[in-house]
Amino acid sequence: MDPTDQSPEEVYSVWALPPEPARGRLRRLMAGLRAAHGGPAFEPHVTVVGAIRLRRSAAVEALHAAAAGVRPYTARVVGDRRGFYRFGGLQLEPTPEVMAASDHCCGHFGYERPIPYVPHLSLIYGDRTEEQEAAAMQRVEELDKGIRELQFEISDIALYKTDPKDVLSWELVELCSLRQSK
Repeated sequence: MDPTDQSPEEVYSVWALPPEPARGRLRRLMAGLRAAHGGPAFEPHVTVVGAIRLRRSAAVEALHAAAAGVRPYTARVVGDRRGFYRFGGLQLEPTPEVMAASDHCCGHFGYERPIPYVPHLSLIYGDRTEEQEAAAMQRVEELDKGIRELQFEISDIALYKTDPKDVLSWELVELCSLRQSK
């Protein structure tokens, strides 16, 4: 950490970013869900490290250190993820590589999970009843029939400033590419 950094502590998260064309496909799906069910726009991502309060320089330094020790890995959708923080989404297969990447990154950030890690890709946020959430997840199939078979390689992780009370303020701070094995 930069000892001269006097920036305030803010909330940051680390995200694994799907590559194109998967990211574009997910953006279109998310836009269709928002049009039908409302909610804020946000980038398609898989949370690797949950919300943690740090100074900016410490967060950027931790991201680079974490990225240096993670190789690209495959993420596979295995079903729906409902009722978690008021969103609908897609659950990812918790393979050893997916879990190890999150554990490794959490270690660099000093992040202790409040609940067990369930890798997922959020599609829509907002307060909904169980019935509304079920309707939104049914709409997923109408908008993209093959989305539940989606598989993509994670080769980039990103640090985002993520005020949990203001999704519209989320912003990319730093992007790191994961290194290929030699």
